[in-house]
Amino acid sequence: MRLRFALTCAGVFLLLGGLTVTGVYLVVRQSLEYRGALLTPAAITVDGWRTFRRLEGPYEVARQRAMQVRVVYQRDTLNSVRTVGLYAVPMTAAVAFGLGWWGAGLALRPLGKVTETARRVAQSHDLTERIAYEGAREEVRELADIYDTMLDRLARSFDGQRRFIANASHELRTPLTINRTLVDVAVRRPDATDDVKRLGESLLLVNTRHERLIDGLLALAEGERAVLDRRPFDLSDVAEHVLDQAADEAAERGVSMHRLLDSAPTVGEAVLVERLVQNLVENAVRHNHPKGEVWVTTRRRTEQVEVVVANTGLPVPAYEIETIFEPFRRLHGDRLRSDRGSGLGLSIVRVIAEAHGGTVTARPRDEGGLTITVELPADQSVP
Repeated sequence: MRLRFALTCAGVFLLLGGLTVTGVYLVVRQSLEYRGALLTPAAITVDGWRTFRRLEGPYEVARQRAMQVRVVYQRDTLNSVRTVGLYAVPMTAAVAFGLGWWGAGLALRPLGKVTETARRVAQSHDLTERIAYEGAREEVRELADIYDTMLDRLARSFDGQRRFIANASHELRTPLTINRTLVDVAVRRPDATDDVKRLGESLLLVNTRHERLIDGLLALAEGERAVLDRRPFDLSDVAEHVLDQAADEAAERGVSMHRLLDSAPTVGEAVLVERLVQNLVENAVRHNHPKGEVWVTTRRRTEQVEVVVANTGLPVPAYEIETIFEPFRRLHGDRLRSDRGSGLGLSIVRVIAEAHGGTVTARPRDEGGLTITVELPADQSVP
C-alpha cells in the first residue's frame, strides 16, 4: 500500500508536470511566432533621423537580420524549455515519490502497529493480548476495536470449549471405566458360563472401542487448541520412546520396524507431539500385512525438523490420500473396527501438527502402503 501510494504520487506529478511543460512550450512558441507589425513596420529610423521605407536596401537588410534573430531566438528558447522540462519533471517526480513514501509511512504507521500486534497474537495463539489502540477515533481505531471485540468472543468461546472438554472427559470416561470393571468382574467369576464369558468379551471389545473413540475425540479437540506451553525437546527421543512402546504390538502382528533417528530439536508440547508420532506408528502397524515393514526416520532440515513414517500394505490410490485425514474415514470403504483404532488417528496428527505451526503430507508407495511426513519448526537455539 505504501509503495502504491508513493508511485501514485510520482505518477500524478509526472503527468501534471508533463502537461505543464507542454503548455508552457506551446505558449512560448506562440509568443515567438512572426508578427508583421513588429518585424515588418512601414518604415524604420536609424540614428534618430535617417528613415528607410519598404523595399529599400537598408530596410530589407535590417528586416532579414531581424527574421534571422527571431528564428535563432525562438529555437534556443524552445530548446531550453524542452531541456528544462526533460530534466526537471522526472527529478521532481522522484522527489514526489520520496515525499509520498514518507507521507504514506506516517499515515500507515498506526495500521502497521495494529498489523504487528495481530500477527503476534496469531503466531503465539495468546488470545489474552489485545491491540488496545489509543489513537484518534478514525478508521484504524475502529478496525482495532472490532479486532479486539472479535478476540474477546474467541477467548470466551475457547474457554467454554476447554471447560466442556474437561467435563466431557470426566463424564464420558467414568461410566466406561465402571462398565469395564463390572464386565471384567462378571467374566472372571468362577461360576460364569461360557456364554457369559463370550458376551463379556464382546462387551469389553465394544467398551474398548468406545474408550478409544472418546480418547480420540478429546485428543482431536486438545490438538486444535492453541499450543501455549512451548518447550524444547528432541523429536528423535519422542520417536524412540513411541517405537519402544509399539514393539510388542508390532511383534504380535509380525511387522518389522526399522528406525533411523537423527537429532531433530524442536519446540512445543512434547505430550501432544508424542501422540502425533504414536498415531503415525500405530497407523503404520495396524494398516499393514503380516511380515510387513515400517520405517521411522527423524532428521533436521535448515528451518524445520521431520518425522517420516513409511509402511508396507495395500496400494493406496493417489486420489484417496486426502480422505485418510478426515475423521471417521477409511480407505477402500473399510469399516471402523476396534482393533484398528477409532478412525481419528491421522485427523489428530494433522491438527496437532498445525497447532505447532507444522504440516503433514502423505504419498503412496509404489510397493503399497504410505509414506507420511510431518514437518515441525526447528529449535533455532540449537546449532
